[in-house]
Amino acid sequence: MSREQLEENQIWVYAVALAIGAGLGLWRPSFGASLEFLISPVIAILLYGVFTQIPFLQLREAFANRRFTAALLTVNFVVVPVLVWLLSRFLPDHPPLLLGVYLVLLTPCIDYVIVFTHLGRGNAQLVLASTPLLLLAQMLLLPVYLWLFMGEQAAQVMSAGPFLEAFLVLIVLPLGLALATEFWAKRHRSGGVFLKATAWLPVPLMAIILLLVVASQIGRIEEHLTLVALAVPVYVAFMVIMPFLARLTACAFRLDTQAGRALIFSAGTRNSLVVLPLALALPDTWILASAVIVTQTLVELVGELIYIRLVPSVIFREVRRCGAALADR
Repeated sequence: MSREQLEENQIWVYAVALAIGAGLGLWRPSFGASLEFLISPVIAILLYGVFTQIPFLQLREAFANRRFTAALLTVNFVVVPVLVWLLSRFLPDHPPLLLGVYLVLLTPCIDYVIVFTHLGRGNAQLVLASTPLLLLAQMLLLPVYLWLFMGEQAAQVMSAGPFLEAFLVLIVLPLGLALATEFWAKRHRSGGVFLKATAWLPVPLMAIILLLVVASQIGRIEEHLTLVALAVPVYVAFMVIMPFLARLTACAFRLDTQAGRALIFSAGTRNSLVVLPLALALPDTWILASAVIVTQTLVELVGELIYIRLVPSVIFREVRRCGAALADR
């Protein structure tokens, strides 16, 4: 199988990984739970693989596209938080449940969103090149939103230590190694061969992460099923509403078709890999948060299959500019 074939069929790879993880976690709960310690290291390697696919030239081009960058920051860190806060009003005042929902919905995805954007005929290169910016912005703003939405309850459990560790291990280290790899590739043929090989990393590592996450957390979902189930309608509502808000934002910033679709996928796809290690570092009394986060992943992967069909054909059809589309109506 070629890398292109693997990427085209990765949805089924993820589905198999989820099924194996769920089966393993339910069949051998203690063994599944013991796999939890592997999640952060594998996430770091995955992000390294993602970062190595970001050429410096495209990174500069992405930041040069100020209109898309402004729209991306606006929709993810202004529009999304408002919607999340409104949807959370329909949940009971149960701090671990709310914390899990806030953690997962306030942080934009930076891994498989790239692939789904490509499958949905959006500009995946813009999303890929914006990954470091999205990671940095969410790490800086997430504590602020948690404090605004939960006040002292969030401050009591979200200490600076886990955030700093996640930033260094999951962002700074993989990004630094990726930059070093690209410099190596420019100067030595062996580096170019190695850099090309890293393009194989994202899909299998994403599958491994999904397997590890589900295997280690499925027991907690089963244990707290009544509470976890309350978050599912919120997740579904978010995935239904957000594409249309993102479409309006794309029109406000007059993005072209592919950039507008990319904005929709970035806004609608949540669950940054950074937040699960943060949730796993919480005290035992807050452990429900990790189960709530994993549940969102299961809901979202189904929703993405709908996104890749509806975004290009219904929500954001082929038009030259949003303004032209609005004028035609």
